[in-house]
Amino acid sequence: MSLLRVLGRPMLASMFVAGGLDSVRNPQNVAGLAEPVVRPLTDRIAPLPESTEDCVRLNGAVQVVGGLMLATGRLPRPAALALAVSLVPTTLAAHRFWEEEDPDRKTQQRIHFLKNLAMLGGLLIAADDTGSAPSLLWRGRHAAHDVRRDAHLVRHSVRAGVRPAAVAGRVRAKLSC
Repeated sequence: MSLLRVLGRPMLASMFVAGGLDSVRNPQNVAGLAEPVVRPLTDRIAPLPESTEDCVRLNGAVQVVGGLMLATGRLPRPAALALAVSLVPTTLAAHRFWEEEDPDRKTQQRIHFLKNLAMLGGLLIAADDTGSAPSLLWRGRHAAHDVRRDAHLVRHSVRAGVRPAAVAGRVRAKLSC
């Protein structure tokens, strides 16, 4: 694993572990902000808890577990994807700069919104990072290419063997007459 991955993954994950722990321990601190985002989600997605505080706790738990997995390099791609998914409602709930009236607060909320957007981009890159190993898509394409090549060689070998066999059969038929 490269030094950039060894250093970068824990750095990216640190924000999620810290924020997730706070959400798990003190969901009431952000439940009011989360209500406008959580309510429509719980109405559409049945497995989500009805309570906003429970949804905040669940999101925090996903962030803690995903952050630890990303930081330690255990299933980093699914962990980064889970963190990306958990970041969307967090950003939409906590940094609604378009609703702010005060110009200073609006500027601060926009900065936090864009910071979260940048972290989302980093998580998407991490979710796509194969760690210098070929991806499953690459492996599949090359396996298909190898199968096509092998089939071509077999077809060519069969054709090459059929002609001499046909000639030998005709010669044998003429000799036995």
